[in-house]
Amino acid sequence: MAGKRILIVSTSFDKIGTSDEPTGLWIEELAAPYYIFKEAGAHVDVASIKGGRVPIDPNSLGDGAVTEHVKRYHEDLELKKALEKSKTIKEFTGKYDAVFVPGGHGIVFDGPNDKDLIAFVEKIWSEGGVVGSVCHGPAALVNVHAPNGEPIVKGRKVAGFSNSEEEAVGKTKYVPFLLEDKLKELGGLYESGPDWQPFAVADGKLVLGQNPASSPEVAKLVLAAI
Repeated sequence: MAGKRILIVSTSFDKIGTSDEPTGLWIEELAAPYYIFKEAGAHVDVASIKGGRVPIDPNSLGDGAVTEHVKRYHEDLELKKALEKSKTIKEFTGKYDAVFVPGGHGIVFDGPNDKDLIAFVEKIWSEGGVVGSVCHGPAALVNVHAPNGEPIVKGRKVAGFSNSEEEAVGKTKYVPFLLEDKLKELGGLYESGPDWQPFAVADGKLVLGQNPASSPEVAKLVLAAI
């Protein structure tokens, strides 16, 4: 894996829609892939949609959400700095072998229509690179198209935060669309496991996972697909 380059792209959105409820990146969904990629020998860069401080969902820092990867993040001054003073996608040049979009509710709001993110993912895809994402992250792929003009999820196995999980966290009426429904609408062959349990699927160069617990498995499948 030495010499392989992966760009992780985070949301910059910090509120649930127009409410005052804080959201942003779900830190496990960035931390787990980040460390798994690096331990495999890949070069990993971290960007965000707007640059600057990446908002982190406070719920992802709570006791029930703290995994070994999150604990490692808390001690990692280098990664913390990368998230505090993140660069935009345009600031990263050269060829990347994969792009990875972590979730958190923020990405549902700023990911789907961000032209820079769409263009970057489409470039990776057209060059035969890997597109990976987890939980709400696949929301950033709903307007991404293959060179033939079709959605990259069309006709492929996909996963993402399920309708039942969205209902369980009480955000159904706040998000612009339900990810499970949207992926199906675009022609994706949606699959899921039990709520909150690890579940990930790889279909060629597209690798997606269902929820925060799926982050390590998605990362491993991304490495296998590169």
